[in-house]
Amino acid sequence: MSVRQMWAAKLSGAAVPAQSAPETRLTGIRDVFSGCVLGIDPSLRGTGLALIEFAPRRPALLLRCQTVHVPAKHPMPVALAEIHKAVTAFLADFDVRHVALEQTIYVQNFQTAQILGAARGAAIAAAALQGKPVFEYPPLRVKQAVVGIGRASKDQMARTVMGLLGHGRVLDPDEADAAGVALCHAFTWRG
Repeated sequence: MSVRQMWAAKLSGAAVPAQSAPETRLTGIRDVFSGCVLGIDPSLRGTGLALIEFAPRRPALLLRCQTVHVPAKHPMPVALAEIHKAVTAFLADFDVRHVALEQTIYVQNFQTAQILGAARGAAIAAAALQGKPVFEYPPLRVKQAVVGIGRASKDQMARTVMGLLGHGRVLDPDEADAAGVALCHAFTWRG
């Protein structure tokens, strides 16, 4: 049974054979990475942050998540400062081992690319000032690592993230994407 078929069965509530269940496969990968990962989905007006703790032979644990909402009436420098402050607060409150960000996707509008780059820069600067290693992943790789399908929808991503974390409430889309980046880092990281 392929990983894609196992996830489809799991999400639909069907039984998955114990010897090939995704948890068995993922537990082995989680043994490779241990510690807290701050996942970041950067955006000027809605940056998603998700802090996940990974420990050997334990399910991943969502410690905190937040969307940094900055209204459009505030200028760009204010939005960048809010992103920087939020990332700094996460790093101050927890023993974060790594920071993982989603890379900027291809955009046709030069101004949009500049804005996304500035938001990423504010988050990266906050992590760098705290001496935290920063890792970047393209959206396709994040979806492949978490969902098993590189072209998964935002809804598929959110449901899979919630299933992996055993989280009861529906996460904000930006928070789910940030959690996905953290999961991707832990699942694919090789130290």
